[in-house]
Amino acid sequence: MKRALVTGGTSPLGQAICQQLVADGLHVIVHTHNNPARASTMVADFTAQGGRAEVWQCDLSYSEKTRQGLDPVLADGVPQIIVHNAGTHEDATLAGMSDTQWHDVIGVSLNGFFNVVQPLLLPLTRTRWGRIIALSSVSARIGNKGQVNYAAAKAGLEGAVRSLAREVGSRGITVNAVAPGIIESPATAAVMTARDIAELVPARRSGKPQEVADLIAFLASDKAAYISGQTIGINGGMA
Repeated sequence: MKRALVTGGTSPLGQAICQQLVADGLHVIVHTHNNPARASTMVADFTAQGGRAEVWQCDLSYSEKTRQGLDPVLADGVPQIIVHNAGTHEDATLAGMSDTQWHDVIGVSLNGFFNVVQPLLLPLTRTRWGRIIALSSVSARIGNKGQVNYAAAKAGLEGAVRSLAREVGSRGITVNAVAPGIIESPATAAVMTARDIAELVPARRSGKPQEVADLIAFLASDKAAYISGQTIGINGGMA
């Protein structure tokens, strides 16, 4: 049974991704930083449904802590599917943005990608099959006021994906980014009305977490073996 590591697994989008990968027959490692209770509940639910999953708690913004935290994960073999969904928002205009707001967002989204993927990469290449998928954002393509830090982190991920795909393509490993637009979540509902969304999105609605999860599940499958180095938007026509 292949194993999949999903960072940021307890977010609404992360939960949908984990659920879909478990349903597809994968053993899913649900990463969390500060919500282990939620991760444990998810794993219990997956297990009750006949799936296989486990919790992995780690602060991905610290490279050495992440490397050490991956040791028990690697003890059972390298996860051949890595979905880097972990990220954070600390919105502010650049003129008023603090050093902490800049570095925190870069630290989780962009540095976190390096901190997770780099220690797993050599073991993964030895298996000669792998899928690495990074969650970007429509903000990386069109920008968004108050999100210079977030857009920069996500654009950096897209560049990393294109370059890494060239490095590992001969080993049967694909590397892609998925760039969602406005996706249903409590955070979205807190700041945007249905009318706001309809004015911004040609499809006139927000996306569903399951729609993103379906795309990621496809990219994680054998069917997507010839798709690599790409950023695939899922945004209702925003970009």
